[in-house]
Amino acid sequence: MIQVILGFVLMGGALTACEDRNWDFDGGISRPVLENYLSRSATMSEFLTVDPFCNDGNYADKEKDIELIKNIGAKFIGRSIYRWGGERVLSDPGFWNGARGLIEKVHAFDKRVIFQAATFEAVTREVNTLKIPAWTFEALGLPVEERNFSYEMMLNPEGKYVDLWGAGSSVPDITQVETQLWFMYLIGSYVQIGCEAVHLGQIALIGMNDPHFETWQSFLVKIRNYARENARRHWILLDAHTPAGGMIVNGISLLDFNSFPLRIKEVPEKPMEGVLEKGHLDAIYGRSLGCITPSGWECQALPYLVEFDNFGVSDHPGVANVNDHYTWGYDEITWFYLQKPEYREAWLKYAYDWLQKNDPNGHLEMPLARVISTGNPGDPKTCRGIAPSESCPQGMNLEAAIKALWK
Repeated sequence: MIQVILGFVLMGGALTACEDRNWDFDGGISRPVLENYLSRSATMSEFLTVDPFCNDGNYADKEKDIELIKNIGAKFIGRSIYRWGGERVLSDPGFWNGARGLIEKVHAFDKRVIFQAATFEAVTREVNTLKIPAWTFEALGLPVEERNFSYEMMLNPEGKYVDLWGAGSSVPDITQVETQLWFMYLIGSYVQIGCEAVHLGQIALIGMNDPHFETWQSFLVKIRNYARENARRHWILLDAHTPAGGMIVNGISLLDFNSFPLRIKEVPEKPMEGVLEKGHLDAIYGRSLGCITPSGWECQALPYLVEFDNFGVSDHPGVANVNDHYTWGYDEITWFYLQKPEYREAWLKYAYDWLQKNDPNGHLEMPLARVISTGNPGDPKTCRGIAPSESCPQGMNLEAAIKALWK
């Protein structure tokens, strides 16, 4: 077993500093390698998706994003492919071939880059149009059937969180076998195109009937078994939003690392300014629990990512309320996007330095593509980290600022 000692990792009797730039792993991942990846992480929501949400209906300038990954040395590309509804597109081979092609373009210059997919707390009736592949049943140890997915069979029998996101759009219940089939299909398909990490979303919502993670534990064992046989490096990095500080059963984490929103606190006397603070609402700083990780090493606090969350605009845009999750009435990424360029760059440095000083177990995931919600119908639906252009006016030009921090 690998042990953590005062910020170093004891491996075979030798102390290895966590800042070593080693990117190698196979069948498990050490803490130094994991933290190297987390320290070079960036959210690029739906970069791999053939037709994600964007102001013109297409994700413009993907070649510029590929250059950005190369130029800044990003190694962990967060939320690069997922579905929140619109499941019908998964039956199109072009969806998967397009994603695989983009991964191959990046791996042509850096095979070490990890692409993270995501499974979320939302499923719609469109899943009824998708046939269940035989390998999905086999991966769960179930008899193979010739049928499509069943939306109704994924729902909580008592009606909890049914239609939470609107009619025909619900939270799937992990204790239902059909939900496990659905997630196995998604995660297995992402692994097949080259993804090596999956964000599991709001595990507490999906685990509405699984408060002690018993079903989650059983299911994730099967996910990891599938990854050992099929993933590029025989391992899959799993994380989720963990408001309780972890997803732990008998001292062993089901996740490789935690993740959570930044939980930016407004400074009411300084319009549109925000800070980070331990203890603000449910912020994770100082609360990531100790455990034995899936790779076998022990830690006093599991490493984690904090990201600019997106969840919509409030009914009080531009008005501070330190008791809600909005930042000046906007979700975190929209608040960040609405700032002047110089403030955005300064705030990234502030957050990066604050984490290193206040909780070095945490890492800042850089915002290179994320859905935004300004409340104005004519505004773009995503912000981007590339330089602004005619085809992508919502670019924030963050390359130099990120390179300076990562250098």
